[in-house]
Amino acid sequence: MSKQNRIKILLDVDTGVDDSLALLYALNKEDVEIVGITTVCGNVEARLAAENTLKILDLAGAPDIPVVCGFEKPLEGEWDGRTAFIHGDNGLGNVDLPSGSRTLLEEDVCDFQIRLAQKYEHELVLVTLVPLTNIARTLAKAPSFAKKIKRCVMMGGTVYMRGNVSPVCEANFASDPAACDRVFQSGMEILAVGLDVTEKVRFTTGAMDWLDKCCSPHSRKAVDYMKQALAYYWEGNRNQNYCIGDCPLHDPLAMMAAVVPDLVRVEKRKARIECGGTYCRGMVVTDLREQPIPAEYVGFALDVDPKRALREFLSVFWKSQDSIPAKNMIE
Repeated sequence: MSKQNRIKILLDVDTGVDDSLALLYALNKEDVEIVGITTVCGNVEARLAAENTLKILDLAGAPDIPVVCGFEKPLEGEWDGRTAFIHGDNGLGNVDLPSGSRTLLEEDVCDFQIRLAQKYEHELVLVTLVPLTNIARTLAKAPSFAKKIKRCVMMGGTVYMRGNVSPVCEANFASDPAACDRVFQSGMEILAVGLDVTEKVRFTTGAMDWLDKCCSPHSRKAVDYMKQALAYYWEGNRNQNYCIGDCPLHDPLAMMAAVVPDLVRVEKRKARIECGGTYCRGMVVTDLREQPIPAEYVGFALDVDPKRALREFLSVFWKSQDSIPAKNMIE
């Protein structure tokens, strides 16, 4: 596919293990062009997330993609610190990747996002795998940003599934609910890919073993990294959620939904984010009444074909989509 026809993505990350998998997927998907990456505090601080992102770009042999460091605290309150029990002390499952010659672009994160939205007006797909602090601040600076991007696909939230940081809340939305609510009210075209679907798509140790044997030479370094990082990630999921030999593909599924929209079944609902409360701060509130609360329509991914989604993720790393089917491995 020609570069002109590729899906142009602006990516917002807090590069931990699953962000890195999402990034590796996108870098190896031939019809995707990542035109810029921004970072924010979440799994790790924004500066470390940016450094991790540069290392993943080096690992994948990616072209020169500008990376800009964003905000180090949410709109309200303070950042809770690194989630080391899931992502390791360094955010990459304690895998020690070398630093290369890439450097960060020293530009205000809001100005950078606004500039790309203007350059690729109505073409740019914004993919957020993070708390929405950067995006809320960009919208505050330039409300027209919402209409310049083609759509926003975000990893976050839950409608029916239980939460993962409280009974009803998902981590990204709970980390900065005020920012999320502002983005929900912005009028941009939004797809929220949350726990309703990400918890259904499981990356198993068996799938990793299969990929280790069948990956393309081009993907060898990426797959070796994934083996090491996921060993830590699986252990964190075992301790937190009693998962045995698997983990959900949170960020990768959101990235895949941005590229292959029919992977998920979507419902649009009027929605807001609860910004107060002890147990419900960060909760997605949808209203199906005839006279709903004042809110914009937001698309929510509510169902997914788990086997198809896992095959889609693996397909960019294996030798040939035609000659090495993953069907038997997944089933």
